[in-house]
Amino acid sequence: MRLIKCMGAALLLLTMSVGTANAQKHDFANWNRYAGDNAKLGAPAKGEKRVVLMGNSITDGWPRTRPEFFKDNNLIGRGIGGQTSYQFLLRFREDVINLQPKVVVINYGTNDIAENTGAYNEDLTYGNVLSMVELARYHKCKVILTSCLPAGGFSWRPAIKDSMSKIRHLNERVKAYAQANKIPYVDYFSAMVNAEGTAMNPDYANDNPGVHPNAKGYAVMESLLLPVVKKLR
Repeated sequence: MRLIKCMGAALLLLTMSVGTANAQKHDFANWNRYAGDNAKLGAPAKGEKRVVLMGNSITDGWPRTRPEFFKDNNLIGRGIGGQTSYQFLLRFREDVINLQPKVVVINYGTNDIAENTGAYNEDLTYGNVLSMVELARYHKCKVILTSCLPAGGFSWRPAIKDSMSKIRHLNERVKAYAQANKIPYVDYFSAMVNAEGTAMNPDYANDNPGVHPNAKGYAVMESLLLPVVKKLR
């Protein structure tokens, strides 16, 4: 009996040890993705007016697809593919606040609605957006809110059939908040939706169903965003 108890205790300790080790390896927000780049940037130089773009794979793919846009306009991309607003909020200090930008551009929602980190809850997603805005404003950083892009579906979540209605409702809610709080709002959705209003215009999409923009799609986004960025700098 004593041997059995000892073996049980040893097994419990082993399980706890493995669980702790796995927890230590787990990086939900992927803070390390930009840690080296952030360290190299350091504090802004005198007169430097940084602009950080926070987002998911749409933001992540932008500087790779249109590097000249980021270089010519001195923009800093901080997008991570697959992430939701919950992960944005966790890494907002490391990838935005600590960089001391003049402006932050926040794009959100796609992966929340795709349920990448759990069931979609619009109230929680909306709250995450508001928390990022409040953090930025507290640190004297101006905010640009942008709409969630149209997406008729998600190749990795084919069971989700109502993405467009969820995107529209979230966009309307954030737009109303932006207007009420005098925050610039850039409407990518209206410029990139197809004629039927059911998905992203295929001319602007890099995949099917359209979720990620191609170079032409990014050019449309740039034409809408850049004038607002220049006004706030």
